[in-house]
Amino acid sequence: MDKIAIVVGATGLVGKALVEQLLGADHISRIITITRRPMSYSSPKIENQVINFDEMEDFASAFRGDLLFSCLGTTKKKAGSIAAQRVIDLEYQFKAAKMSADNGVSHYLLVSSSGADVNSKNAYLQMKGELEERVQGLHFDRISIFQPSLLLGKRTESRMGEQIGSVVLPLICLIPGLRRFRPIKGEQVAKKMVQVSQITGQVLERFKLDEIFTKQVNKEVNINDR
Repeated sequence: MDKIAIVVGATGLVGKALVEQLLGADHISRIITITRRPMSYSSPKIENQVINFDEMEDFASAFRGDLLFSCLGTTKKKAGSIAAQRVIDLEYQFKAAKMSADNGVSHYLLVSSSGADVNSKNAYLQMKGELEERVQGLHFDRISIFQPSLLLGKRTESRMGEQIGSVVLPLICLIPGLRRFRPIKGEQVAKKMVQVSQITGQVLERFKLDEIFTKQVNKEVNINDR
């Protein structure tokens, strides 16, 4: 069945790769990219919706489709503070999810983070955990949450911490038992999201760390219902 995919965070590392992969997905007839600034695409399959994220409620009609891929995110450094980062990583994403659910979108696919926990002492992991918890109260038929470790790939802005981590973490992961924490490329996460969107699944499922690397979705092993 042809489906309409909505992508929030389409200009980011995972979001860009996701849009490219959705273009070749047979089950997707149209892709709606939600962005702050106009984006030009060569394919007529993509429709760009430019919105003001601070007044998101005025753009509710843009969030109509079958699948919502939520890939929005920033860093404390870029946002300027933890409070400002929460607006983007938590509030904007939750509003997008709520409007989509209210509009009848059935499947929500979220890029979260390894270690996301609403009770974490780490502000970033705490806000990721809070988002995961809050969206479970929305009326989606299905929620798929992806919790990768460090994301690798070419970004528009330089992130020193990620550059260092991309060198150090793979070496640490050579230690037995730590391989599942190895970094993952943005396009690998995007590929897994597209795969999951093509099959039926449980109401709530999480794909953690090395589970995202697997080529095929194995419901018994890779889906953790909660």
